[in-house]
Amino acid sequence: MQSSDSIVLPKNFPERSDQIDLLKSNLVATVSSVDLFNLSKPLATKKIANLDAKAKAIAWEKWRQRVCVSAEWVRSRRKKLPKVTYPDLPVGERVDEIKALIEQHQVVIIAGETGSGKTTQIPKICLQAGRGVCGLIGHTQPRRIAARTVAERIAQELNSTLGDAVGYQVRFSDQTSPQSFIKLMTDGILLAEIQRDRYLSKYDTIIVDEAHERSLNIDFLLGYLKKLLVIRPDLKLIITSATIDINKFSSHFDNAPVVEVSGRTYPVDIIYSGPEILDQDRNQSIVDCLVDIHHNQQQGDVLVFLSGEREIREANLALRKAQLPNTEIVPLYARLSLAEQRKIFSPHRGRRIILSTNVAETSLTVPGIRYVIDTGRARVSRYSYRTKVQRLPIEAISQASANQRAGRCGRVSDGVCYRLYESTDYQARAEFTDPEIVRTNLASVILQMLHLRIGDIRQFPFIDPPDSRLINDGYALLEELQAVDKSGKLTDLGKKLVTLPVDPRLGRMIIEAGKNGCLNELIIIASGLSIQDPRERPGDKQQAADLAHKQWQDPDSDFSSLLNLWFHFESKRKDLSTNQFSKFCRSQFVSFLRMREWRDLHQQLQNACRTLKLSDNEAPADYDSVHRSLLSGLLGQVGVREDKWEFLGTRNRKFFVFPGSGLSKKPPKWLMSGSLMETNKQYALNAAKIDSDWLEPLAAHLVKKSHSEPYYHKKSGQVMAKERQTLFGLTIVEGKRVVYGKIAPVEARKIFIQQALVDDCYTGKGLFYAHNQGLVSELQALEDRFRRRDLLAEQAVIFDFYAQQLPSSICNLSAFEKWRKTVEKGHPNCLYMNKETLLLRVLTDTEQAQFPAHLIVDDVQYALRYHFEPGHPEDGLSVIMPLALLHQSPRYFFDWLVPGMLRDKCIALVKGLPKNLRRAFVPVPDYVDKILIHVFAQDRPLVEVLSEQLKRLSGHDVPINSWNLDSLDPWYKINIILQDDKSQNIAMARSLGQLQREFKQQINSSLASSAKHTLATDDITEWNFGELPKEVVLRRGDMKIKAWPTLRDHRQSVSIEVLDDPLVAESVALGGQLRLAVLKGQEQSKYLTKQLLRGKDLQIKASGLSSRSIIVEALVMASFKQAIFPDNLVLRDQAQFETQYSAGISRVVDFAQQHARAIESLLEPLHLQQQRIRQIPTLAEHARIDILAQIRQLFSSKTLSQAVVEDTKQYARYVKAIDFRLDKLLIQVSKDQEQSLQVNAFLQPLAEIVKKNDVL
Repeated sequence: MQSSDSIVLPKNFPERSDQIDLLKSNLVATVSSVDLFNLSKPLATKKIANLDAKAKAIAWEKWRQRVCVSAEWVRSRRKKLPKVTYPDLPVGERVDEIKALIEQHQVVIIAGETGSGKTTQIPKICLQAGRGVCGLIGHTQPRRIAARTVAERIAQELNSTLGDAVGYQVRFSDQTSPQSFIKLMTDGILLAEIQRDRYLSKYDTIIVDEAHERSLNIDFLLGYLKKLLVIRPDLKLIITSATIDINKFSSHFDNAPVVEVSGRTYPVDIIYSGPEILDQDRNQSIVDCLVDIHHNQQQGDVLVFLSGEREIREANLALRKAQLPNTEIVPLYARLSLAEQRKIFSPHRGRRIILSTNVAETSLTVPGIRYVIDTGRARVSRYSYRTKVQRLPIEAISQASANQRAGRCGRVSDGVCYRLYESTDYQARAEFTDPEIVRTNLASVILQMLHLRIGDIRQFPFIDPPDSRLINDGYALLEELQAVDKSGKLTDLGKKLVTLPVDPRLGRMIIEAGKNGCLNELIIIASGLSIQDPRERPGDKQQAADLAHKQWQDPDSDFSSLLNLWFHFESKRKDLSTNQFSKFCRSQFVSFLRMREWRDLHQQLQNACRTLKLSDNEAPADYDSVHRSLLSGLLGQVGVREDKWEFLGTRNRKFFVFPGSGLSKKPPKWLMSGSLMETNKQYALNAAKIDSDWLEPLAAHLVKKSHSEPYYHKKSGQVMAKERQTLFGLTIVEGKRVVYGKIAPVEARKIFIQQALVDDCYTGKGLFYAHNQGLVSELQALEDRFRRRDLLAEQAVIFDFYAQQLPSSICNLSAFEKWRKTVEKGHPNCLYMNKETLLLRVLTDTEQAQFPAHLIVDDVQYALRYHFEPGHPEDGLSVIMPLALLHQSPRYFFDWLVPGMLRDKCIALVKGLPKNLRRAFVPVPDYVDKILIHVFAQDRPLVEVLSEQLKRLSGHDVPINSWNLDSLDPWYKINIILQDDKSQNIAMARSLGQLQREFKQQINSSLASSAKHTLATDDITEWNFGELPKEVVLRRGDMKIKAWPTLRDHRQSVSIEVLDDPLVAESVALGGQLRLAVLKGQEQSKYLTKQLLRGKDLQIKASGLSSRSIIVEALVMASFKQAIFPDNLVLRDQAQFETQYSAGISRVVDFAQQHARAIESLLEPLHLQQQRIRQIPTLAEHARIDILAQIRQLFSSKTLSQAVVEDTKQYARYVKAIDFRLDKLLIQVSKDQEQSLQVNAFLQPLAEIVKKNDVL
């Protein structure tokens, strides 16, 4: 037998199980905890026992040697154990009891009040109980400063140098050595070690201190250790806390023993508020308490617990207004700079009032406190799984928190705690604060658990299991980050995220940055976001701090502001000493310690990225690369601006940019935020402008797609659809065109057949399509002609034809063409349809004759077009009208439509007659049928013929004005499509007269152009051109165009032109031949122009008439017309003209002088009349306007030039009639106005006709 300290090792491998079990139990106290598992495994698995004799002997000897080495290491450590002594603390009185419990139980729970000494003495008791020899005593603290100070205190009590027997490890600092027995650390450090050593084999004892804080790390550690204790029976767990639910903890750890140790504190009186104080303003209640302390209590500082920074500022203002004597007011909250936080420890005079958040409950011990004022409220961080927002609502604190606050004033002497709420309120509150695990996002915990492969989180032994909805939310975030797949398994990307010592969102950004060439920038940003903001805003220097910080502010991105801050301080750090750099930080209102922490984490991340083989970028990255990388971790925190300030985010969240952000003054259209925080409003913290186009590729695994309005895209030959993409309910892509065949191939096939093959969108080279469409067009035209939809088969027949031929996989043009070319090699006509398939019924020749394709009128053939679509501009019958024939088209012929439509039109017309007339023609269809037997289409108004025929059949008169043409449906009126010489449509109307008026100028120009080289002549001053034809026929291509020559007056000459209207041509020719007569009689014309009304210019002007020259010219023209052309007929040849001229020239002067005498006799009466007209009052303004208009018309050039002598002789009577009207005007103004309206009602239609036809 060979021994090793306290263990006896058999020379040969023990064969009996009881020997093996004894050997295994002896190993626990003999070898190191690191070696224990590996040394016990061969015994448990019988690895050695199954070998042959020789191999067994060799293996067993090697095993014994390993045991000896490990046992020797343990023995050497045991010799170096420091001497343990205990100071005078309450826990020192229970050392033996606690030691015994640690030796006898795997888990011990110690509930020690504040000041009991549990934190510093329990590790020493563990040493005395033999722990810390085979492995380390691990002692966790929630905060780094506590880990460091506790380690210093224990080392001092053990007379050891820090880092020797007692060490500590916090982030970026490891003060331990191989000789250490006790290791203080943050709970985060222990969690990180689990990743490297899932059995925590270097520890034989774990102490979890401050368990009452129930942070996420603490709860996860306790759950993990519960499972680990089963695997490692040698491991001891001690849980210590001040205020803890001991029953819950004991039950969770299989009824573990509990030791309750009282603290060294002084009595604290609790004073509750009455109902009257509850109704007051809270700040006034604080002031009242302080006044009471000042007048009735001893000297001592006051700690006031408030819910947040805003409440602290408001209370500070209220206290300063109260002007309490000999008081100093000091704020205390986490975001204060370290210098400001140190003020609470500095010496002072008088009474100090500290306004604090719940940071003073446990994190900081404020000295000198004798009085506490507890408002009973705190901001509690709560994560909403519905909105995915970390909220900070103000809530009532628990009883445990209230007791902690009260305990702050019993440290140095008797204390008083004023609670600004009733005792019944206190009793109704929850006993303990909700643990963080039930009010935070669990993504990080789930990621760690998946990496450690410790099972489903839903089965994990948490003390307070989180809500399943929070667990699902954690998985959802990891899926958003692509760290897990849809089944919840860790992805390759997730495995990389675990190795990065930052939040999973930040880790996702870093990995994306490695792809985008901006790793350097993202490591800076991620490390900066992982620490507390280094920028400080002291309460008394906020404006100066904001001004200093503004130099780094970026208007588009708060992340870029962090980069600017980093680069600025890095450049200074390299040029300055440590002391100078620290002073520079303070001058810029930046924390030197946090900047150092930033650099340390930056270095740690750099090392982690090198392990992942992520490459640094050589050149600075641009804005897009950096922010696309950031966006990969913030996909659930984007928003689009809906109005000036408010954003709509994912999950229908509304939020605003935080006022301190660089984007707050000019928010962008789209942004992402590092986090969303809800206080009184929901704010986006650390925001940046983004391009919405970045979202689609990054969020491809998250977006929900919906498709609408599928259609066939003719150019691409694909069935396309509009795609809408939503990211957690927020629309990020709207109206994107996508190939629908990849999404819904069955529906896409139907759309392809319908729109590409059935409708008119096929662009392939198949000859079948032209053939099939030709058949369809032919039958559609037939339906339009007959105004019926029962000839062509429905589109469904055509669709079914193609659907039967096409394979099910074809849904686009390229696939169709490839298939068509193949199949047509064997069956060239497989896609050809026949008329029998498409035609539902056969039409007879008689039926087709009722709807001809052409109409022949006056030897001119007019093409007809049919359209059957009510409401369409071309619905009904259309005639194609060449512009050149527009003027000679029959006026009424086209009103008769075609035989197949005439009957319906006649029936509609008769039915539209007034009832008193219509009832004589019942039944209407029978009367119409009898009429149509005797009539035929002709150039007469249809209604005129109908009136005649109805009278013939019934004896009843039907007045023309009784026909209601306006009530007819549009398709009963022929539609005239006007075309130019190139057969291009230039106009369309259902009124021939309208088109003739609108295109009169173009028609005449066209006629003039056609007649230019045959008939038209200019500058004619005498009749020397022979005959003026009454009508001519011009040719234009195959068309014969009628035109009517005329003589047009140009004052100094005339011209021969051709016009489109015979009546107008005659009217114009009368003027032209009159001008030729005047030009021929120049002698008489000159004489009359000089002598008529000579010297009467002033009188004419005073009479309100035109100038003498205008009146004389008109009278000369009238005299020539009456003397030479008394019959007012157009002369057609020179002989007629000369005869007429010779017969009448001698009477011209006499007629002119008679005209002049008649006008001259009226000048004086007109002058007097003008004076009377000017005196007409405003009341009779209508009469003044009417009389002046009548005088202007009587003496206008146009009227006088058409007058005969008998007419001008009547002018005296007209002028006298005006005098009579003026005489009676003032006594019967209303009657005059009424009569004027009656007369104008008759004159108005005449005026419109004159204006329309330009005849007079």
